[in-house]
Amino acid sequence: MHREILILSAAGLILMGCAGPTAPHGIRNGRLAPCPSSPNCVSSQEGDLAPLPMPEGGPAEAMAKIEAIVKTMKHSEIVEKTDEYLHVAFKSPILGFVDDVEFCAEPGAAAVHFRSAARSGWYDFGVNKRRMEEIRKLFLAK
Repeated sequence: MHREILILSAAGLILMGCAGPTAPHGIRNGRLAPCPSSPNCVSSQEGDLAPLPMPEGGPAEAMAKIEAIVKTMKHSEIVEKTDEYLHVAFKSPILGFVDDVEFCAEPGAAAVHFRSAARSGWYDFGVNKRRMEEIRKLFLAK
């Protein structure tokens, strides 16, 4: 009996964490939001990974290229897009955890910066970093 209560309590806590509010997103003062202190976020503006190189066609081409890539990835949903900014939500299939992934490109800049962060929880088992490395690989291959 106690075991069942513990299991149900743990499951409830996990599920409550899945429906967390959208983390701060968007561009403020030319930057994406900083990562929290938890190890479930990576950002090129904070030096976690290198930014993506800007294609010859500039920001609009970069965002179109990234959008085409994320649309091929499972459980992705475009939340917001402009010629200089793209916000994508990735939802885990089993527990429904959501990661917010953002890309920003300044006109005339040589790079496309990104931020990938879990909406809730403390640790993501490296999911955000691996996702951004996969997107980089596909971006450079196109």
